[in-house]
Amino acid sequence: MINVSVNGRRRSGEVEPRLLLVHFLRDTLGLTGTHIGCDTTNCGACTVLLDGTPIKSCTFFAVQADGREVTTVEGLASGGKLHPIQEGFKEEHGLQCGFCTPGMMLVSKALLEENPNPSEEEIRWAISGNICRCTGYQNIVKAVRWAAGRMQEQPAAGAPV
Repeated sequence: MINVSVNGRRRSGEVEPRLLLVHFLRDTLGLTGTHIGCDTTNCGACTVLLDGTPIKSCTFFAVQADGREVTTVEGLASGGKLHPIQEGFKEEHGLQCGFCTPGMMLVSKALLEENPNPSEEEIRWAISGNICRCTGYQNIVKAVRWAAGRMQEQPAAGAPV
C-alpha cells in the first residue's frame, strides 16, 4: 500500500513493488498527461515533479513515491486558470505535436522556482534532458522566458501564481 499526494490530493493504492510510477499515474490514477516515450529516461516525456524535483517516472518505482508529493501536468492549472508556463507555451507556440510538452513544462516549472530569471543558456540546460522532435526548441525557450516574466509580474500585482 502506498500513500502519495498527487497534484495536492492524497491518493493511495495497492501496487506491485515493480510497478513504475508512470504506470501508476496513467493506469491506476488515470492521469494520462504523463507520457511514455522511451522507457529508458532518454526522452523526458514521462517527467513529473517529485517533491518539486523533476524525475523520469518511467524508471522510478511507484513505491519510491510513498509519502511524497508528485506533480503532473494536470496539476499545473489552478481554479480553471492556466499556469503561466502553460500560457507561455500557448503564447509563444512552444509546442507542435504536444508529446514532449508535459515534461518540458514540468522541468520549466522546477527551473523557474529555483531561478526566476534564467538566461537562455540556463533554460536550454534545464530542458536538455527532454527531447522534442518537432519544434527545434526556439519557441520552447521563448515560452519559458515568457512564463518567467509573467511569474515575476504576478506576485508584485498580488495575483496568484
